[in-house]
Amino acid sequence: MIRTLLLATALLTAPASAAPPSPAPSLQDATVGATVAAMKPGDFLWAPQVAPEGPVVIVVSIAQQRAYAYRNGIPIGISTVSTGKKGHETPTGVFTLLQKNVDHKSNLYNNAPMPYMQRLTWDGIALHAGNLPGYPASHGCVRLPLGFAKLLYGVTKLGLTVIVTADADVPRFAPTPSVLSNDPTKGREELFGGTYWQPERQATGPVSMIISAADRRMLVLRNGVPIGSAPVKIAGSVTGTSAYTLSAIEGGIYKWIKLPMPGETLPGPVEVTPDERARLTVPEEMIRATASVVVPGTTVVVTPDTLISGGAGRKMTVMTSGK
Repeated sequence: MIRTLLLATALLTAPASAAPPSPAPSLQDATVGATVAAMKPGDFLWAPQVAPEGPVVIVVSIAQQRAYAYRNGIPIGISTVSTGKKGHETPTGVFTLLQKNVDHKSNLYNNAPMPYMQRLTWDGIALHAGNLPGYPASHGCVRLPLGFAKLLYGVTKLGLTVIVTADADVPRFAPTPSVLSNDPTKGREELFGGTYWQPERQATGPVSMIISAADRRMLVLRNGVPIGSAPVKIAGSVTGTSAYTLSAIEGGIYKWIKLPMPGETLPGPVEVTPDERARLTVPEEMIRATASVVVPGTTVVVTPDTLISGGAGRKMTVMTSGK
């Protein structure tokens, strides 16, 4: 079924005498990739009606200068962006939304306006409306068109997952070894030494999980704060990084939806099959523990790389958790 959408703010404000615009393609359509590639600075696509409810995940591609918004595993918005310029590059990684403010002013750059600010790190990285010259030009933030920033702000909640990629691939990342305590050694031991479960460290907020094929390790975070860790087994090889969101729990069955990453085309939401789920083996005690916190909206990111800071492999971004 063809679903229509709004294409950029310009189409919404065209003078009455102008010819009516051609119908925009669906965000599910096979040709949407060409449309996205041809976007000019300030353009965006917005079709929230295709997924009226469900968890939201945001993916930002630095190479493409595009942001993708998914709700319940379905793309509902795509926008042009401007990320950090040379010397102020936007960090790649997996982040949680820490703070929202409609009328925020920068604490670092002369009270510069940051409308519809959505904070990713406590040291100044955020999504917000701003100037889009068509290339990376910010001090590290992800600038969005004003219209898109306002619409996106209206569908997000604190704690949701934001993935920032350097190119079309999901980024490489790692938490700091001291993220669980002021003692770096203790933090590393708790995260990577065995099965760990301490949900009281963060009592509320959305849950996300990071699974490393290199470490054979699963890290559980709630609102960006690590609350659990366990060894896992993965059958077969993991050659790329992928992301999933839990769309529903029906009769005790968990329905996981794969998220299409920048550069990928999926024919709408694709549910993970039982055979695919069977590739991952998690300790029974961790399955029981996470059952109390995993709800629709939980996000899982699977990476072939290590989660340990300074570990072998490509350079990784340090994850920033909430205060």
